[in-house]
Amino acid sequence: MSEQQVRTAAGRGRAAVWLVAIVVVAALVGAGVVGVRWWQDRAHPPALAGERLTEFPAIDRSALDPTQARVLAVAEREFTAPGAGEKYAEGVREPWCADFVSWVMRESGVPLANPNSGSWRIPGVYTLQEFYAATDRFVPFGDYRPRTGDVLLYRADSPFGQHTNLVLTADADTVTTLGGNELGEIGLHRFRLAQVPGIVGFGRL
Repeated sequence: MSEQQVRTAAGRGRAAVWLVAIVVVAALVGAGVVGVRWWQDRAHPPALAGERLTEFPAIDRSALDPTQARVLAVAEREFTAPGAGEKYAEGVREPWCADFVSWVMRESGVPLANPNSGSWRIPGVYTLQEFYAATDRFVPFGDYRPRTGDVLLYRADSPFGQHTNLVLTADADTVTTLGGNELGEIGLHRFRLAQVPGIVGFGRL
């Protein structure tokens, strides 16, 4: 092999090494971006409707009645130190949004009554609506302005699916809600009611 051929082969070898290095670096950068996005999604799940909040809102509690104040205090406690779904469902593993509402109400001193069993726990969204209707506290979605401690009820075609959550505060047509089993955890959302399809109505506190 001539000296020129040796130089050419060496140059090709260096180029191959650089090419491999570039590919490796690009792969690591790509994996890092994917990892960051995965962690962000895990740490801050996306909003199901409107905006997903990460801090409990500041609410003027001086305007609340004692029952509303208790509901808000329990809701804040569970948002700050949430339990698994089984905590709110008497150990049962199931979709637990209605269980969470039932649990908060019981802890607040205003337990619900399952129309089928008499239990404080109402595990189904439709049964929860039946309870509010039977106690003359269900209001179809429309002109009613919800208050702190009211319960929102959704159909299956809503962004939340068939679901229920608690109204923490309402301002004009915007509500802030806290709900169980929102992407598997206790979720805090703020959204305009008119922009969310599938709202059935409200259960009044």
